[in-house]
Amino acid sequence: MSWNPSQEVAEAGLELVVVPRTTDLGDGFQVRRALPSARRRLVGPFVFFDEMGPTVLRAGRGLDVRPHPHIGLATVTYLFDGEILHRDSLGTVQPIRPGELNWMTAGRGIVHSERTPPELRQSESRVFGIQAWVALPKLHEEMEPAFVHHPETDLPAIEENGLVVRVIAGAFSDVRSPVETLHETVYADAAMDEGARLPVDAAYEERALYIAEGAIEIGGETHEAGRLLVLRPGESVSATAIRPAHVMLLGGAPMDGPRYIWWNCVSSRKERIEQAKADWKAGRFERVVEETEFIPLPDMPGP
Repeated sequence: MSWNPSQEVAEAGLELVVVPRTTDLGDGFQVRRALPSARRRLVGPFVFFDEMGPTVLRAGRGLDVRPHPHIGLATVTYLFDGEILHRDSLGTVQPIRPGELNWMTAGRGIVHSERTPPELRQSESRVFGIQAWVALPKLHEEMEPAFVHHPETDLPAIEENGLVVRVIAGAFSDVRSPVETLHETVYADAAMDEGARLPVDAAYEERALYIAEGAIEIGGETHEAGRLLVLRPGESVSATAIRPAHVMLLGGAPMDGPRYIWWNCVSSRKERIEQAKADWKAGRFERVVEETEFIPLPDMPGP
């Protein structure tokens, strides 16, 4: 993806604007779910996209996502503020902090928990970030599970004219992230001062911009925080911050077929999800070290 900040970009066209649904998980902790939506299931390999917070957690309280299973996907966690402690059935114990990346590949199956570290519960703390899921190609859906952590220094950044773009995965402005992916993927974090421009060319077939903070203008239209802007394939766009903004670029090549999602499981085959449901209910998944709790199999229809 090439980038020339001084180049005029043709008036952008948006294919779709998604207004995420908001869910309160308790203690005022809210998530906005942009993907999947009724009007758009995937953008490139991104099959799930949640904005977590921003939330202030009271002293003595914290985020407590008990152990739960995943198959057929990779969870991609990236924070703007706060800290989360990740534990998984591979034996990983890894805190994640702002600007860092946790990339957990579930493959044939993994279990993990996400909690506020004990030391942060002694006083008021904040959590703000994005958790996305990327679907695995059919060839790799049953691969061995894996976990990779990348510190902030691993992720290259571009700084110019009030714009800072951190390249999380794939390439932007000919700068490529070292994060390995199994499918053509682009993922970047753009912090924009008022008046800064973010040009996005058409190198990737499917692209979207998620506005986490502030407001941007595209093609003369203003879009506020909490919107997923799906871009038309083949068209370059230019987003301008009309006040300081935080924008995520996500997308890549189209997936190799549709995906079914049920609870925390993703697969190209319904019967594989049914097997995962039976395995979790029967306790056949590996356990997370140092965890005694777990989330029971929900009573919900599907996939």
